[in-house]
Amino acid sequence: MPISLYNTMSRRTEAFTPLDPERVTMYLCGPTVYNYIHIGNARPAVVFDVLARLLRRHYPKLVFARNITDVDDKINAAAAAAGLPIAQITERYAEAYREDIARLGVAPPDIEPHATAHIPQIVAMIERLIAGGYAYEAQGHVLFHVESFPEYGTLSGRDPDELLAGARVEVAPYKKSPGDFVLWKPSDATQPGWDSPWGRGRPGWHIECSAMSEAHLGETIDIHAGGVDLTFPHHENEIAQSVCAHGGKVFARYWLHNGMLTFDGRKMSKSLGNVLQLHELLRKHPAEALRLMLLRGHYRQPLDWSDAAMTQAVRTLDGWYGVLRDMADVDAGEPVIPEAVEAALFDDLNTPQALAELSHLADAARRSTGDARGPAKAALLGGGALLGLLQQDPEAWFRQGNAGETIDADAIEALLEERRAARAAKDFARSDAIRDQLKELGIAIEDSAQGTRWSVVKA
Repeated sequence: MPISLYNTMSRRTEAFTPLDPERVTMYLCGPTVYNYIHIGNARPAVVFDVLARLLRRHYPKLVFARNITDVDDKINAAAAAAGLPIAQITERYAEAYREDIARLGVAPPDIEPHATAHIPQIVAMIERLIAGGYAYEAQGHVLFHVESFPEYGTLSGRDPDELLAGARVEVAPYKKSPGDFVLWKPSDATQPGWDSPWGRGRPGWHIECSAMSEAHLGETIDIHAGGVDLTFPHHENEIAQSVCAHGGKVFARYWLHNGMLTFDGRKMSKSLGNVLQLHELLRKHPAEALRLMLLRGHYRQPLDWSDAAMTQAVRTLDGWYGVLRDMADVDAGEPVIPEAVEAALFDDLNTPQALAELSHLADAARRSTGDARGPAKAALLGGGALLGLLQQDPEAWFRQGNAGETIDADAIEALLEERRAARAAKDFARSDAIRDQLKELGIAIEDSAQGTRWSVVKA
């Protein structure tokens, strides 16, 4: 069964066939590092982490690049507002991005190119575009001439006039056409800049990804991924630049776009005050529950954030980890990837179906007996691993707080020992008082034939 992916360019689901199975290439647009990312920015990182896990199983030599945009006017504004050097802002938030998405179980990419480390490659690509008649210099700027590329608009499926009407394009007097976009722009003394044939300046956003992709993955790549909001103008412009700079070669063979995150049915926006930073959410919720929430909807569809959805994600993980805790004495050997979970992901990364299969596996493991328990546990762990879930020790899951903080287990065990002594002495009033004390601390206890177990009550 081949991996099938919905290609935005062709508007249909296609069997994935890499250009070279010995070197499969994938590029994901990463963050512009001027602040902490919001939860919507985390969705592509998580979704395409699952795709990378799936691809590596069948194409071990996958080369996955996810860039860092560290030169941008938003960064300049953030640095000026904070009174800090630009590099300090970019380094701070790039590291925060890495740490925060790592807590979501997102593996590092094979390559993490920074825009500022690729200025020579950017300048060289711009020079080729000028030489080919696709770009021109005007008043210290270099602009791509959209009318020089007849296929412009193919990815987004709209004609150039409609694209122009729907885009926020600054119509400068030096543009040959209103839709022409900036490849290079001049920098004043307060802005980051590099020497170039067109004077001291800095690159436009779109050319950065084209140059970094070319430098590390080649002129034609297998998969280019990102949020649907990048389809136009960013990805449309990347295609125009790259195809023209590479003599007409296809830039990306498969275009994958994830849907946006909404908040109680409304688009997240600063004006509505409903932008949720991942950094803050990680203080309030278990990281693994956030990952599960981001995978519960099909990646191409909008996904609604709600407190109820987060509560359900925690309860789901409680159930799955409860099964694994009950099977702590079972030797599962190496985890086994279940065919049903992988088949769901083969179907255009159908994570809702894959999660449903994982629930079936948890139910089967719960009911298993005798020699069937080992394989059942191995399947549950293997299915979880492919989705980046269920990789913690079950006791660690139950003994951590909402944000993953460690609970003083010794203090809890001491209270439980005192409760056991009270029960043995038939001092039930004291036993109940300790249970209430634990409840106030956010600790739930469960008495069973095997003894008393405790867990942290998560939001």
